[in-house]
Amino acid sequence: MMVLRIRIRQIQHKNYYVELNFSKKPEILRYIKIRKQKVAKVSIIIPIFNTEKYIEKCLTSIVKQTLDDIEIICVNDGSTDNSVSIVKNFAAIDSRIKIIEQENLKQGAARNNGTKFAAGEYIGFVDSDDWIDSDYYEKLYNAAKKYNSDIALATNVRVGNGKTKKRLNIEKEEFVSNLQKKFDICNLAKNPCPTNKIYRREFLSGYGIKWPEGCYCEDKLFVTKAVYYANGVVAVPNINYYYFRNPDSTVNTRLKKHFNQLIIDKNKARLEVVNFLKEKKAQIRDKEFWAVKKEYKIINLSLYKIKQSTGTERHLLFGFLPVMEVKR
Repeated sequence: MMVLRIRIRQIQHKNYYVELNFSKKPEILRYIKIRKQKVAKVSIIIPIFNTEKYIEKCLTSIVKQTLDDIEIICVNDGSTDNSVSIVKNFAAIDSRIKIIEQENLKQGAARNNGTKFAAGEYIGFVDSDDWIDSDYYEKLYNAAKKYNSDIALATNVRVGNGKTKKRLNIEKEEFVSNLQKKFDICNLAKNPCPTNKIYRREFLSGYGIKWPEGCYCEDKLFVTKAVYYANGVVAVPNINYYYFRNPDSTVNTRLKKHFNQLIIDKNKARLEVVNFLKEKKAQIRDKEFWAVKKEYKIINLSLYKIKQSTGTERHLLFGFLPVMEVKR
C-alpha cells in the first residue's frame, strides 16, 4: 500500500495532515482521513562536533529506543569531519531526526539552539560520543509522569581506558522534593551530570534555565538551577547513561590545548554555582560546594588562596596549607 501525507494546516503548533491511502493500483483511492501528528514525549538534543568515530553508536542507541514518540535534534556545532554525513544517512530512514547547523559555538550554545526547536513534553541531552540503554527514555518518561516530576534521573556510567565505573548508581525508584535530598540523590556537589536526566520542557522555559555559552564547564550552573527549581526529582533504577571518556573529546582536547582556559572556566562555573546558592539562601549543608574567591600568585605559583562555600570562607597558604576558616 502506498501512503501520501500532505500537511493541510497548523493549529497551536500541532500539525494536521490529509492521509491518502492507495491500493497497489495508484488510481484507486481507498480512503481519506485527517490525522494529527503525534507530539513527542521526549525531545533528545545531541550537540555534534567531530565525532565521526562514535556518532553511529550514539544514534543507533537512540533510534532503537522502546519509547517511539521521540524527536531527535542533532545540532552540528561546526564539524569539519564526516559526522554530519553519518547523521544524514540516519535521517534519510528515520523522520524523527532533525539536523540543525551552526558555527562552532561550543556545547552550551548548541544545546540552547536545539532546545529552541524542541517540541517534546520532556527534554533529554546526549553527547555524540555517548550511548544509552534501549529502554532508557521509556523508563525515565514513565517515572516522570507517575510522580509528575520536573526531572527524572538515571545511573551514570563512565566508560574508557579499559575501565567501567558507575559515577552515580541508582538502586531503587524514589521521588524526592526536599532541596537537600534533591541535591543528594543527584550527587550534585561531586557529579553535576546533565545527560543522565530528562527535564520537563515547560519547566525549563518557565524558569528561564539556559546553558551558559562560549565557555567550558557549562553544565554545572545549568544542572544546579534545574535541580534547585524542580518540583522534585525521581530516581529510576536499571537504566544507564554511558559516558565515554573519548580521548578526542572536547574535554580531553581542552586539557592539551587550552589548559589555562579550562581552569579559569571551571572555577568561574563553581563560583557561579556558589553565588547562586548564596543568593537563594539555599537550605543545604555547608562545605559541599567550593570555589576560589581570590588567589595571589607569582608566575604560576599560588602564594595565598581564599576559597568559599555557601557559608564558609577558607584561607590557604600556597593554595593548600590551612591558615584559618571563617563562617559567613
